[in-house]
This record gives sequence, structure tokens and C-alpha cells, in this order.
Amino acid sequence: QVQLVESGGGLVQAGGSLRLSCVASGRAFRTYAMGWFRQAPGKERMFVAALNWSGSMIYYADSVRGRFTISRDSAKNTVSLQMNSLKPEDTAVYYCAARSTYYSGSADPGQFNYWGQGTQVTVSS
Repeated sequence: QVQLVESGGGLVQAGGSLRLSCVASGRAFRTYAMGWFRQAPGKERMFVAALNWSGSMIYYADSVRGRFTISRDSAKNTVSLQMNSLKPEDTAVYYCAARSTYYSGSADPGQFNYWGQGTQVTVSS
């Protein structure tokens, strides 16, 4: 069992930056693939970025590639999402997710076993 707790959301102007963090409980964290998803009001939960257990394979949605960076620190059981050049369309609740089995880059939220409670990111124009 893994528990995920996100932090770092907030209100920022367009063009600004935010850094989201997700702390995971459990010693198995270093074996899990980790991802970030987001959900805007009235819309489906969408893939943002993910990486495999070692961090050697990293995947991004086209909409954030070049602006967002996902990373993990297994010593601290933490996965982070650095978000730069934020746009109003990035406004959403951002969720951290974990997958306990082999991960090959799927953007399907159903491929992830564990979820955090979400953190709100609002980008004003």
C-alpha cells in the first residue's frame, strides 16, 4: 500500500513557475513508476508526465513538453513536477499517481494503482 501526498499548488500569473511535490509512504516507492495527471472542471483526468521506477524513461504530454520537468528522489520518497512558462490552460487540480508494475508510458489513468488527493494550480492571465 502506498499513500501519496501532494503539495506546492497555488495561484500564479501566466508565464510564472510552480513546483509540485509528492511524498510517498512505504519502502516500495523506489520500485514504482510515478506520474502526474491533471483535471480541469468538467473535463476528464489527463496525463501530464510520468517516469519509470529508475527515472531512466520519462514521458510527457505534448501540451507540457519543454515547459514541465518530472523528477524523482528515491532517497526522499519524492516525485516533483517543475512547471515553467505556465499558461491559463494549465489551470487544474494536479494529482500524483503511482503504479506498482512495469510501466511503458501509458497515458491512461487506469494504469495507475494509487492516487493522491490533488493540489489546485490556478494560472491567471
